Amino acid sequence: MKTRAAVAVAAGKPLEIMEVDLEGPREGEVLVEIKATGICHTDEFTLSGADPEGLFPAILGHEGAGVVVDVGKGVTSVKKGDHVIPLYTPECRQCPSCLSRKTNLCTAIRATQGQGLMPDGSSRFSIGKDKIFHYMGCSTFSNFTVLPEIALAKVNPDAPFDKICYIGCGVTTGIGAVINTAKVEQGATAVVFGLGGIGLNVIQGLKLAGADMIIGVDVNNDKKAWGERFGMTHFVNPKEIGGDIVPHLVNMTKRGADQIGGADYTFDCTGNTKVMRQALEASHRGWGKSVVIGVAGAGQEISTRPFQLVTGRSWMGTAFGGARGRTDVPKIVDWYMEKKIQIDPMITHLLKLEDINKGFDLMHEGKSIRSVVVY
Repeated sequence: MKTRAAVAVAAGKPLEIMEVDLEGPREGEVLVEIKATGICHTDEFTLSGADPEGLFPAILGHEGAGVVVDVGKGVTSVKKGDHVIPLYTPECRQCPSCLSRKTNLCTAIRATQGQGLMPDGSSRFSIGKDKIFHYMGCSTFSNFTVLPEIALAKVNPDAPFDKICYIGCGVTTGIGAVINTAKVEQGATAVVFGLGGIGLNVIQGLKLAGADMIIGVDVNNDKKAWGERFGMTHFVNPKEIGGDIVPHLVNMTKRGADQIGGADYTFDCTGNTKVMRQALEASHRGWGKSVVIGVAGAGQEISTRPFQLVTGRSWMGTAFGGARGRTDVPKIVDWYMEKKIQIDPMITHLLKLEDINKGFDLMHEGKSIRSVVVY
């Protein structure tokens, strides 16, 4: 069949809208009509050429929502007409990682997914005889796509596609980092570095968990109102404090008779390795947890003095917010439908596929929280 797609032909070049060939689903695979897809910083990271695993030509996009059109042999968990969210972190429920219950990082299709291929080692996308790579196992920048059954979450059919597509990455990553990875408790203090699409979801995750003090840190003062909208209690612009951000935050979080400062939990949502260090060192001695969410560029490393860790701080990382996709994503969609979390305000721009490059421009200019392409 034919499908319209935004193709990344080479690193650093705008996406090209074209008609490509899409082979139907093979055994264990599902054909999905994508109804809406978010434009995420991870897509931009790959398109820029900074991603060491980036492959071209490829159909990017990993934050989508759509409808099952057809299923291959052996597929039992979804059927035609089901509403689904593609999962760049699948959940097979059978590999050692899934069975361990210690991680959400399913390894069932990891090798081929990283090669831009389906589990059988081939691609479903092509133009003539030329292969086009899949991206993060999803390729939601195509109106139709094929995915493994284990990489689809069946969700509430009443939920709007142009909102819940954001749950395919940003919402789940931010909220999940709070609930699944850090396991924030009621009354905690927290600092969130970077108030973009991930950071705002960390903030609403902290509010959901019952955190008392939620400090947002960003160099853009326009983000203050955004943070407050989702539950932030304090805002700091590092450029305006006249010194090192770490002692400033430690001082802000002092409490108790001994007046030892530092947040119970800190979250880096910037991908900046200097900020990752600041986030760790702004956490409380003895028990502070600092969660790295942002993705740094190829070859970059993080560092701190060993003393920071010896004195009881924990440095943690999270992928997809520690969420098990097929199990947890439907629950988060339900939270949205029950108004326990907000998504609508963060969808700042709705675009047509032919305007998808404008979405990347808005991201670079800091004018969008999330742009969504509606097919």
